[in-house]
Amino acid sequence: MATLSQWVEGARPRTLPAALSPVLVGTGAAYALDKGEAAFALLALLVSLALQLGVNYANDYSDGIRGTDQDRVGPVRLVGQRLARPGDVKAVAMLCFASAALIGLALVALSGAFVMLPVGAASIVAAWYYTGGKSPYGYSGLGEVFVFVFFGLVATLGTTYTQALTLSTATIAGAVGVGALASAILVANNLRDIPTDRSHGKRTLAVRLGQARTRQLYAVLVIVALACVVLVGTIHPSALIALLSFVLAIPLLRRVLGGAVGKDLVPVLTGTGRFELAYGLLLAIGLAAATHLG
Repeated sequence: MATLSQWVEGARPRTLPAALSPVLVGTGAAYALDKGEAAFALLALLVSLALQLGVNYANDYSDGIRGTDQDRVGPVRLVGQRLARPGDVKAVAMLCFASAALIGLALVALSGAFVMLPVGAASIVAAWYYTGGKSPYGYSGLGEVFVFVFFGLVATLGTTYTQALTLSTATIAGAVGVGALASAILVANNLRDIPTDRSHGKRTLAVRLGQARTRQLYAVLVIVALACVVLVGTIHPSALIALLSFVLAIPLLRRVLGGAVGKDLVPVLTGTGRFELAYGLLLAIGLAAATHLG
């Protein structure tokens, strides 16, 4: 049986900035509209975290029963390493999804943002079929698209909309930037796993592109995030404080573009998560400060 620490590591806490950052930016954008609601932001955060944990455990379960996790380099694989029964891991994933659904319903009911109901349902379905079901789209090179859409656009725009019942150009640009960095985490993960994914028939985007172009994609995503900060800064100059976060991107780009492989890419996963968190936090602060700076 897996220990508590193994269950925690199996949750892949390094990926949690992908759940936190869009809520930060979405909330900052709501405050920039002078319509921020801290209580709704907290509920949105709980939904986002529950979805992220659900995706991680569902991924562990689905990859584990397919045998694609047996030779991975990186965090604990509960099913692949036979530390926990597949049914138990699946049950935890479903509990996370159910929690996300219930908290999401509460958020929608309190905010009146009923348009988010089908969006929330689609998020849960997409989270399961990322690696679950007979034809998981994560095995077909669409994982980064899922992350960009749901942990970038949907999470950020949804956070703002449930608080302000409207959106702004700054919100959209922030959502694209957050989505780009969330996708960069997955790109780094899949770059590391190209050899094992290819041998198990898992046709991720990294496998399809090959190492050289996957490394270039990582750099492009960082540049997109940079461009989004500049765009937001033309609307709210205080948001340019987020440019400070790119200090963290320099060593990551050096490692990725320098040809790091295998275990040498593990620090890129952790580092990209920290970079996204710093990016989201600083951009949120800059957006929230806009109302006070005129």
